[in-house]
Amino acid sequence: MRDGVRLSANLFLPDGAEPGERFPAILEYLPYRKDDWGYARDVGLNAYWARRGYVGVRVDIRGTGRSEGTLPNREYSDVEQRDGLEVIAWLARQAWCTGAVGMYGISWSGFNAIHLAMRRPPALKAILAIEATDDLFQDDIHYIDGLMHVDEYEIAMDENTSLTRAPDFPLDEASLAARFDRPPWKLLWLAHQRDGPFWKESSLIADYSRIAIPVFMIAGWYDGYRDSVPRMLEHLPSPSKAIVGPWNHTFPHQAVPGPSIEWRREAIRWWDLWLKDRDTGIMDEPRLAVYVRRWHPPDMTLEAIPGEWRYEDGWPVRRTRPTTWCLRADHGLGPARGLADVHDLRYVPSGGTAAGFWWGDLAPDQRTADAYSLAYDSGPMLADVEILGMPRAALRASASAPLAAWFARLSDVAPDGTATLVAGAGLNGAHREDAASPRPLRPGRMYDLEIEMHFTSWVFPKGHRVRLAVSNALWPMVWPTPHPMTTRLAVGGPRGSRLVLPVIPPEARPRPDFRAPEPVEAPAGYGSVGDTWPGRWAVTHDAVRHSTRVEWAGTSVSEFPWGRMTHGETIVHEVQDERPDSASVNGEVETTVDLKDRILTWRGVLDLRSDATTFYYMYRRVLLRDGLKVRERVWDEAIPRDHQ
Repeated sequence: MRDGVRLSANLFLPDGAEPGERFPAILEYLPYRKDDWGYARDVGLNAYWARRGYVGVRVDIRGTGRSEGTLPNREYSDVEQRDGLEVIAWLARQAWCTGAVGMYGISWSGFNAIHLAMRRPPALKAILAIEATDDLFQDDIHYIDGLMHVDEYEIAMDENTSLTRAPDFPLDEASLAARFDRPPWKLLWLAHQRDGPFWKESSLIADYSRIAIPVFMIAGWYDGYRDSVPRMLEHLPSPSKAIVGPWNHTFPHQAVPGPSIEWRREAIRWWDLWLKDRDTGIMDEPRLAVYVRRWHPPDMTLEAIPGEWRYEDGWPVRRTRPTTWCLRADHGLGPARGLADVHDLRYVPSGGTAAGFWWGDLAPDQRTADAYSLAYDSGPMLADVEILGMPRAALRASASAPLAAWFARLSDVAPDGTATLVAGAGLNGAHREDAASPRPLRPGRMYDLEIEMHFTSWVFPKGHRVRLAVSNALWPMVWPTPHPMTTRLAVGGPRGSRLVLPVIPPEARPRPDFRAPEPVEAPAGYGSVGDTWPGRWAVTHDAVRHSTRVEWAGTSVSEFPWGRMTHGETIVHEVQDERPDSASVNGEVETTVDLKDRILTWRGVLDLRSDATTFYYMYRRVLLRDGLKVRERVWDEAIPRDHQ
């Protein structure tokens, strides 16, 4: 790099190249440790690229994995992105490279593909972003829908970035100072509890014209980052294409729930067009392939989602028919407004556990969350009704406190009463006008609030009902607002609350020819077992203390030619319904590295609590060698709540 720091790369080159033969490079750039936890995964991807005439490239960002330098102070930092520009230029200069570079990746590396494309390096010709977003404040996992979120990522990411390089794991002063001693990123996120320059700097949503190269997006209905697909399809000035399937936060060739597809084949068609100038026909096809979800019972272990694939020409879908249904005084839902009324709801901070940890993943029966909501049901559908897009709840509501959040959940209610989650979203009441300039609510005043639910596809079967549930808590996904209160919802009459559904009329449409996944190449001596995600989670209610506890835990064991790594995480959320200000999260993460000559243990302990005005953050890192403490660091800070 420009400052002398060296970044570490693994290159996967095609076998049997002719003398002087050159290949485009496909780059994945992220901090997830390419030489231990990430190595087997990377082989499965990059061997596929190399066997088809590309150099697969995997680079650890500075201060992580085997790369030198000090860990940056945040995700997607300016130094990380400037390094990325140098990496792209370096690749383009290599004797084996044609000068054309593509970027791809899932989650962090998908974000980086978008961010580097925004900086327009000349050698970067196209990107493929999987499960990534264009809006860091509203969509990323720190402030979901503008509301504070804490989950196992906080402790897992901290542990990942504090480990020294594999396979030697040095414990010298310089190595530990560059990683172990760096402050937890959560402190910086807590310092930015509203939208603004900190988040907008790397958010494409602020200006889509910042990308001028072709963009391929892949997302899943059970992933929290899917909203970027319709926005980017609609607003990008450059060529774009997207696939949205029935997947969670993972690659589509290994996804559960399925059905999975061989997305790597589609990627090669994309790279062949934009990096090798070969007409593969991929842009002759419609721009959007969607998996149309059909009803399934609420089941968190479902292995395949019922439905079928379909092409659409792009976004928005021209034949969409927005359909407005009114929330009525009798808790019905339909085209007739009925008489005007006002419904009261007492705030129960522990409500909402059935919605899960973020707006993705399979969810259980929604009736336990509906019990602490105002619920409105349609009559039985007279025929199948399909929706595709972002349902919208237009609420007229008030709160008896200066800060409140509203959540809208759309469910499919089967004839036996089970409720399957279809879509949902939240709104920070203080952000009702602008998330960058929050303002308290005036207690008792009615406000018109718009909640655009997250991107979804669903077919409500004949005989099923549509349910909209409105609440003020979605815990533990969102940190509770601090004040006991009652909210009111205006229904019926000319100004009552409404639900707008993006109904898709039936039409004969072409279908994509996706292939089943091919076998994944795996390196000898590498393997991993465990249940890090979705792990194990349990909800416990204390009827005497009026408190609720949600505990999540996950473990994994990874084998390498040089040793073994054991990783475990536990995170516990707790709230008292009579004291919503006193919510807490406690977490513990531990990674043990068994080497031939020593055993190293990295441990992190999180204690995050709140009262009405302040977040109290404590984090402790400990490093052990053969059971003896080598180093310890503690961060203990109080951060004012900023309309959270």
